[in-house]
Amino acid sequence: MGRSGEGREEGVGWLERCGRWRGGGENATASGGGGGGAPRGRGGGEDATASEGGGAGDHHEHKHFMVVPTSSLKHIPEDAACSGHKDSAGEHHATMSQTVVVDTSSDIPWVQCLPCPIPQCHLQKDPFYDPAKSSTFAPITCGSPACKVLGSSYGNGCSTTTDECKYIVNYGDGKATTGTYVTDTLTMSPTIVVKDFRFGCSHAVRGSFSNQNAGILALGGGRGSLLEQTAEAYGNAFSYCIPQPSSAGFLSLGGPVEASLKFAHTPLIKNKHAPTFYIVHLEAIIVAGKQLSVPPTAFATGAVMDSGAVVTQLPPPVYAALRTAFRSAMAAYGPLAAPVRNLDTCYDFTRFPEVKVPKVSLVFAGGATLELDPASIMLDGCLAFAATPGEESVGFIGNVQQQTYEVLYDVGGGSVGFRPAAC
Repeated sequence: MGRSGEGREEGVGWLERCGRWRGGGENATASGGGGGGAPRGRGGGEDATASEGGGAGDHHEHKHFMVVPTSSLKHIPEDAACSGHKDSAGEHHATMSQTVVVDTSSDIPWVQCLPCPIPQCHLQKDPFYDPAKSSTFAPITCGSPACKVLGSSYGNGCSTTTDECKYIVNYGDGKATTGTYVTDTLTMSPTIVVKDFRFGCSHAVRGSFSNQNAGILALGGGRGSLLEQTAEAYGNAFSYCIPQPSSAGFLSLGGPVEASLKFAHTPLIKNKHAPTFYIVHLEAIIVAGKQLSVPPTAFATGAVMDSGAVVTQLPPPVYAALRTAFRSAMAAYGPLAAPVRNLDTCYDFTRFPEVKVPKVSLVFAGGATLELDPASIMLDGCLAFAATPGEESVGFIGNVQQQTYEVLYDVGGGSVGFRPAAC
């Protein structure tokens, strides 16, 4: 099985929620991308900060807290969301570099394509993908097996004049994209080439999309995703690492090549009615060394690993217990400040040069644990967690909490793996 290790190269493998997509010609390319707008920091357990302890308390208390400069808890500006390395084009090949969101909870990759009038399309920093500049571009025809992959979920009829297959993707937040379903050559690295890569050529969107992005690189578990299209070559597996600002992350296809890379694994929960989603079982949450007291049934709905979500969302009883424990541990920094968007446990740290943040760990079935660093616990001076809309709603593990871990989606092996301090 292969693995796109070239995605780790400095300057090429940058990834948070975004990636670089090169389309067109004989050398269409995608590589890891940086972005998301969430603060990023060092990962992994007790070595996650420059110092521990500080303030009152004995050594036992110190090991459950992390002392960090207040400046490290500030929000990265929105315009940093998808900034990154602009790869150079091959000397003899026309390429079109596009910045895309890496999303593990959707199945149809897409980018905006010409013709794409504004406001029918959204503004983007990269030039629009131009099919006329690609010798390998081809629309998918109606009635073809590739068009049938879209099914009733993503199919949007056929062109009456050209017999081209049409697609539509409706997202849960009300956003949507529609256009022509097409193929072109995609190159993840100089040695990783996906010929006849299927994706949506978007000519219209609904809702507010960031002008930092040209589209979405879908890595869900359903038909049509990048994972499904490369499963035979790469063993139905991929991984990524969301980095801190000064580091390079990566997006890789296939399982680990190096046996020395140690992952803690948790089983994937398969749901035939929702094949897109990678569901895991969150068993416990530990705050400042103490496990939250919540009934096991509170975690029964499972949690989706979602690179496209910013913060982790938990069932209301679990979030309430987490919020209470966190507020208690942060009592020295009260009273609470005004909420920020859906984050309701916020603080004004302007009077404090440094902050003692309680450690938070997410414990999954099988013992796999995400030990969060301060930048994965707090966002905009707020606790970077929120409640789901209802107790029966499935939770989400967002990209803020995944920072600096290599997250391995071994779909063929039925597990998700975590490796700390990977980028």
